[in-house]
Amino acid sequence: MVPMTTAPLNDTELNDTDVLRYSAFTTDPSGGNPAGVVLDAGALALDDAAMTAIAARLGYSETAFLTERDETARRYRLRFFSPRAEVAFCGHATVATSVALAERDGPGELVFDTASGEIKVHTSTDGDGPPRATLTSVPTRSRPATDSELDAALTALGWSRDDLDPALPPHVSFAGNDHLVLAAVTRERLAALDYDFNALEELMTRHGWTTVHLVWREDPDRFDFHARDPFPVGGVVEDPATGAAAAAFGGYLRTLGLVHEATRVRIRQGEDMGRPSDLLVEVTPDDPRVRVSGQAVPIPS
Repeated sequence: MVPMTTAPLNDTELNDTDVLRYSAFTTDPSGGNPAGVVLDAGALALDDAAMTAIAARLGYSETAFLTERDETARRYRLRFFSPRAEVAFCGHATVATSVALAERDGPGELVFDTASGEIKVHTSTDGDGPPRATLTSVPTRSRPATDSELDAALTALGWSRDDLDPALPPHVSFAGNDHLVLAAVTRERLAALDYDFNALEELMTRHGWTTVHLVWREDPDRFDFHARDPFPVGGVVEDPATGAAAAAFGGYLRTLGLVHEATRVRIRQGEDMGRPSDLLVEVTPDDPRVRVSGQAVPIPS
């Protein structure tokens, strides 16, 4: 499971109060995926080593840093760091950052410049609940996984080809970074996740995959899925909610020809970790960009 620390950072360049802690894709701070958010990393003059160290001490799968800003245009440079290294794009930390900005400055449109490209986010409030953020991904793409990629992944996971749903073939899918998509034939197969951490980390590093997006479809006539995302390259066993993988998965469904009209895909993630998360993915057949939305709440100190 992802480490859950709220200990002071003890960094000479950063006070503990400069790091906001949010849980994304949930309305309950005990669920969702925790993320650190630093809204003024540029003014704090944090370099790459400092941001990596902060992410490592915080212990969440990612921490987001706003390094440049145009407050009038509500446009920001956004960078993401896992406890080990920088990540090109992170969906849950984008949602967390967007909600933090919406709570500070009010809802509306935001634009983030990331290493993967421009990410537009719409933030809104409805009723008494926390703000909702809807991000629009960079153009998605997806290709079939090769036999060698698949065999190595199955070996590391301890799965066999019989564990895979033939209706959802293995792919490598992209929405800012690459994810291997594997569909389990049963919910039980998805629940029984016990993989070789080092072997999967080496394979993912070699191919440049950010997560392995494991899914199970509840009903062949509905777009309701359960998901799990091993993230050994980030130094954590599993991610409780993965917006980047959800966007890539939306593009995957479109590439397979399963989306014939504007479609809402619901992903339930994190249940097997005790951190349930809800991600809503919007896909259209004629648009390679995918929208992913969810709420986020502060984590009490």
